[in-house]
Amino acid sequence: MTNDAEELVRTRPGSDDTDIYDENGNVRGDFLALVGAAIADRDTIFLRQNVTRLHESEIGDLLESLQPDQRVALVRLLGDEFDMTALTEVDEAVRREIVDQMPNEQIAAAIGELDSDDAVYILEDLDKEDREEILAQLPFTERVRLRRALDYPESSAGRRMQTEFVAVPPFWTVGQTIDYMREEEDLPYSFTQIFVIDPTFKLLGAVDLDKILRTKRSAKIETIMRETNHPIPAEMDQEDAAQLFEQYDLLSAAVVDENDRLVGVLTIDDVVDVIHEEADEDIKRLGGVGDEELSDSVFSTVRSRFLWLAINLGTALLSASVIGLFDGSIEKMIALAVLMPIVASMGGNAGTQTMTVTVRALATGDIDIYNAGRIIRREAGVGIANGALFSVIMGCIAAAWFHNYQLGFVIGAAMIINLFAAALAGILLPLLLDKVGADPAIASSVFVTTVTDCTGFFAFLGIATWWFGI
Repeated sequence: MTNDAEELVRTRPGSDDTDIYDENGNVRGDFLALVGAAIADRDTIFLRQNVTRLHESEIGDLLESLQPDQRVALVRLLGDEFDMTALTEVDEAVRREIVDQMPNEQIAAAIGELDSDDAVYILEDLDKEDREEILAQLPFTERVRLRRALDYPESSAGRRMQTEFVAVPPFWTVGQTIDYMREEEDLPYSFTQIFVIDPTFKLLGAVDLDKILRTKRSAKIETIMRETNHPIPAEMDQEDAAQLFEQYDLLSAAVVDENDRLVGVLTIDDVVDVIHEEADEDIKRLGGVGDEELSDSVFSTVRSRFLWLAINLGTALLSASVIGLFDGSIEKMIALAVLMPIVASMGGNAGTQTMTVTVRALATGDIDIYNAGRIIRREAGVGIANGALFSVIMGCIAAAWFHNYQLGFVIGAAMIINLFAAALAGILLPLLLDKVGADPAIASSVFVTTVTDCTGFFAFLGIATWWFGI
C-alpha cells in the first residue's frame, strides 16, 4: 500500500470515532485495520493519539482482537505510554504472552504506577525469578505491600485486596481528617470510606465520606464512626467474599489478618470481576474444560480436555456393557435398538437440568444441611411427574410407530424409572462430591450421565426382555 493510500485509509470517515465497538459489541473492523496498519508502519504518533486515549478495558479488547505478533509490537511501540492496567482486562494466556516479551525494567516502572490489586494481578502470573527481579526495583514500602499480598493464597481476598487505603486514629477530629486527605499525596485514587485503627493497626470501625462531609470539623472521629460492615479475613476465598458483598450490598469492605489488623480493602469493582470469573469457571468446569481460554494453543487445549474425554470414554464403555447384556433381546426385536437411545437421552437431559441447579446452589450457598432434604424431595417429585408425563407421550408414539401397544407400556415404564433416577442423581451426586471435598462443577456431569445412561438402558431393555420373554 502506498503512503497516499495509507493516509486515505487512516483518515476515512469514522476513524476518529470515540466508540471503537460495532453494534454487536465487537471491536470495529475498520479500527482494527487502522491500528494494524499503524503497527506495521511503526506509526507511534497515530497509536498514541488513538490507542492511549482508550479506557483500559477497551485497550484490553483491542489486544485480544489483534494478532499475537501485533499485540507485542503495539506494547513496544507505545513504550511508557502503554497502560499496564489493560493487562488485567485480558485472559491469562494473552497477558503472559505480552509480559514475557517485555523487559523487566519496563514492567517494574509500569507496576509502580498501578494500584496494588492490579499490580498483584500481573505479578502473580510471572515466573518467580522475574517477579523477584521486578520487586527488587520497586520502593521499599511498595515492595513490602506487594510481597504481603502475594503471600496470601491464590483466589483469596488477600490476593484481590487493594493495599492503598485511608486510615486514621479515633481521637482525630473531622477537621484533621479532611486536612489530611487534602494534603497527603499518597492516597488511593478513589475511595468511599475511611477506616479507624488503633496504634497497632487493629481495626476499630469506619466512617463513610458523606458522614464526614456532613459533620462539623470539631467532632471526634470516634463519635461518628460505626462498626465495620463485615470485615473480611485475608485468607477467605474470593468467592465467599463476593457472597458477602452480594448479601449485604457492600461497596467496599476492610480486609484484616488473623490478628484483626487492617491490611487492605476489597472494592466492588474487584468483586464484580470475581463474580464474573467464578461464574465463567463454573460453566467451563461443567463442560469439563477447566481453565481453558480462547487464546490457548492447540496443544494446551488438547491437554486440558483430554482427561475428561478419557473419563467419558470409560463411562461410555460401561454404558455399552449394559447394552451388551441384552444383545440377544435386541437381535429379536429391532425396535428396542431404535427406542433405547430416547430413554437414555431424556434421562441425561433431565439429570443435567437438576445437576446445573444444584451446582449453582452449592456455589452461591443457597443449599445447606437445613434445606437439602426439602430440595431433594422436590426434585424427586419433579422427576416422577415429568416421567409420568413423558411416559404417556412416548408410549403413544412408540405404540403408533411400531403398531405394538405393549412396547408403549414398556418404554413408558422405563421413562418413569430413568427420569426419577436422573432427578436423584442430579442432586445427590453434586451434594456427595461437595461433602467429600471434590468440586461438583468438575465431576458431576460425567457421573450423572453415566447413571442416566446405565439406568435407562437397563430399565428399558430389562423390562422389555421380561415382558416379551425374549
